Amino acid sequence: MTTSSQPRPRVAITLGDPAGVGPELIAKLLSRPENTEAADIVLISDPDELRSAGEDAGVPIEYGDAGSGLPVLHDNSAARPVGSETGFERRKATEAGGRWALANLAVALDMVKDGRVDAILFAPLNKSSLHLAGMAENDELRWFEEVLGVDSFTSELNVLPGLWTARVTSHVSIADVHSGITRDNVVEAGLLLDQVLRGSGLASPRIGVCALNPHAGESGRFGRHEIDVISPAVGDLADQGLDVKGPFPSDTIFLRARSGEFDGILTMYHDQGQIAMKLMGFDGGVTIAGGLPVPICTPAHGTAFDVVGQGVANTGSMQNAFDLAVRIGGRRSVDA
Repeated sequence: MTTSSQPRPRVAITLGDPAGVGPELIAKLLSRPENTEAADIVLISDPDELRSAGEDAGVPIEYGDAGSGLPVLHDNSAARPVGSETGFERRKATEAGGRWALANLAVALDMVKDGRVDAILFAPLNKSSLHLAGMAENDELRWFEEVLGVDSFTSELNVLPGLWTARVTSHVSIADVHSGITRDNVVEAGLLLDQVLRGSGLASPRIGVCALNPHAGESGRFGRHEIDVISPAVGDLADQGLDVKGPFPSDTIFLRARSGEFDGILTMYHDQGQIAMKLMGFDGGVTIAGGLPVPICTPAHGTAFDVVGQGVANTGSMQNAFDLAVRIGGRRSVDA
C-alpha cells in the first residue's frame, strides 16, 4: 500500500475475455478495501459487464466519480460488438469476446500514450478469441508493441514471490527456437530482466541463465549453443555490471532458485520456464509484459472456462498481479 507521502499509482483495469473467469476475479479483487485504497483505479468496461461480473462473484463492483475513493468507470459501451448488448456467450472462445477484450485494452493503451496511467492490469485473455477477432500477432505482447509503437526488445516475464523468469524466445514453434537464440537476444533479455527486477525494488538482482541443450551441451557433445552463444552473452552481461551466472542445465537450475540462490532466471524458450514456474506456484503466478512504457500485468493462468459462473475461481494470481502493478506503477509515479 502506498503511503500518504507518495502519489497513488494510477492503474487501468480491464476484465479480460468476457467468456472466462476474469470478470469474476476482478469483482472479488475490488471487493477488498485494501485494494481500492492502494491505487487510483480506472475500470475500462461498461455497466452491464460490471453488473454481470458482480453477480458471478457474489459481490457487486462499486464505482464512482474521481475523488470518491472508488474505482472510476471509463464506459466503453460504444465499442461493444454488435449483438452483445444482452451479454456474451460464456465458456467459449468467440469473435465477439475477443473484439471486446481488445477494444478495452486499446483504451488502456491510449491512456498509456497520454500519460494517464502508471500501470495496466488485465484479466485473463483467450488467444483463440483474440485471433478470431482479427489480432494478427502471435500474442498480446506483440500486439501491445504494435499499438504502442515499441521497437526495442520486449519479453514476457513470469513472477512468483521471490522468483522472476524472462525468456529469450516466447510464443514461437520449438522448431524456431534455435534460430532465435542469438548472443544479442540473450544479452537483451538479460538486461531487461535486470531492469524490471530493479524497477520492482530489488537493488542487486542475482540472475541465473538456463542452458538450451541437455546437460548444458556437455562440452559441445549435445550442441554448441552454450559454448558459442549463451556463455559469451553471460560474459557480456557481467561486463555491464550484472550479477549473472550460467548457463546451467535447465533440469536443476530451478532447484537452486527455489533454495534462494537466484532472484531471476533467464530461460531460452517458453516451456523451459513455464513448466517449472507453474509447478512451483500455479495459483500465485503473474505475467508481466517487460520492455513497454508501463508495466502491464495479468495472472499467469488462462480463462478457466470449466469453472466460469461457479464463484470458485481462485484470486491468488490476480491479487499478486494487482500488487505488482501497484508496486511498479507506484515507483514510476514517484520517479516521474
